[in-house]
Amino acid sequence: MKSLKKTISVLGSTGSIGTNTLDIVRRSGGEIAVAGLAAGQNIELLAEQVREFRPECVSVMSEELAGRLREMIPAETEVMWGKDGCKQVASLDAVDMTVSAMVGAAGLIPTVAAMEAGKDIALANKETLVAAGPLVTRLAKERDVRMLPVDSEHSAIFQCLQAGSHSEIKRLVLTASGGPFRKVDPSDFPGITPEQAVNHPKWSMGAKISVDSSTLMNKGLEVIEARWLFDVPVNDIDVAVHPQSIIHSMVEYADGSVIAQLGMPDMRIPISIALYWPERMELDLPSLDLFTMGDLTFEPPRLDDFPCLRLAFQAAEAEGNAPTALNASNEIAVDAFLQGRIGYLDIARVSMDVLDSFPVEDIHDLDDVLQADALARVKAEGVVQNISEMKR
Repeated sequence: MKSLKKTISVLGSTGSIGTNTLDIVRRSGGEIAVAGLAAGQNIELLAEQVREFRPECVSVMSEELAGRLREMIPAETEVMWGKDGCKQVASLDAVDMTVSAMVGAAGLIPTVAAMEAGKDIALANKETLVAAGPLVTRLAKERDVRMLPVDSEHSAIFQCLQAGSHSEIKRLVLTASGGPFRKVDPSDFPGITPEQAVNHPKWSMGAKISVDSSTLMNKGLEVIEARWLFDVPVNDIDVAVHPQSIIHSMVEYADGSVIAQLGMPDMRIPISIALYWPERMELDLPSLDLFTMGDLTFEPPRLDDFPCLRLAFQAAEAEGNAPTALNASNEIAVDAFLQGRIGYLDIARVSMDVLDSFPVEDIHDLDDVLQADALARVKAEGVVQNISEMKR
């Protein structure tokens, strides 16, 4: 393998994607360096990362956390905080690629800042394209920035697309594990607890994305992301429930050929592809054993039982700021569910009520996105409040 010599910043370094990204750096033998790290509140883990990877600067959520972190790390690493600090970490002069792995819409602004600075993006923050797809894809073209997917499904499609030209695509097929409630009777859904919803059967993820996976909202957001990432109409994107999580997604071409990407469910594979493309990194991971993995099965998603996926398709078809509103309202609903303020079935209800009353408009700039996001959050919080009061 040729010497890569790439320098990165990692947004969301203490989360699942962030820690796996740093494991790839650790395995790279010096081919990848870290210039910046941004995290939220886990300053103990961040301090360990700083001591190991020696970035030039880091950012945390607040000034108070920044003060505490300074006492825990070498003096040569600059410590910043808040939105401005995160934007600076994302767009450092030394950086070639920014890994966008923050959870939720909070990752949008620093990712845009990185793109405006001409940095390539390893995109794990799907909300960036969900909330601001038209803006972000336009900016990528204007700044000649590459966006390489880190989500396993989008990475799979990215790899499958090497087999043909864009004009030959017939459809994209995103696979979904089905989440922890695939076999649960819908009559039991009202009693689902946050502890049950975050217990994903295949992937180790944070609480928010685990809940999204359980409702299939995560897959719906991935549909919207795929629409913009690969410039494919939403009507040409399908979802197939594949419980084994071995086939990570597929592309069907005009001649009927279907190209699939298979692999063990390990996020270090798509992360390494984003960091090393067009080369591949040699990873010392278990090989896929075709003779012991068992049957590979597929099911259509149950849209009546998991309405969040249907809502995502509806928002994707409406375009404009509808996906922005969906993403924002879902973030409020999931947070309220994790706090015990609403029930499991209320997650979809919140987003449904917001979308039904939301003024859909085109997105022209970042202000349009931020205004739609703020309005949707206010509306969603109102719905949550009404549900909470009714449950008392």
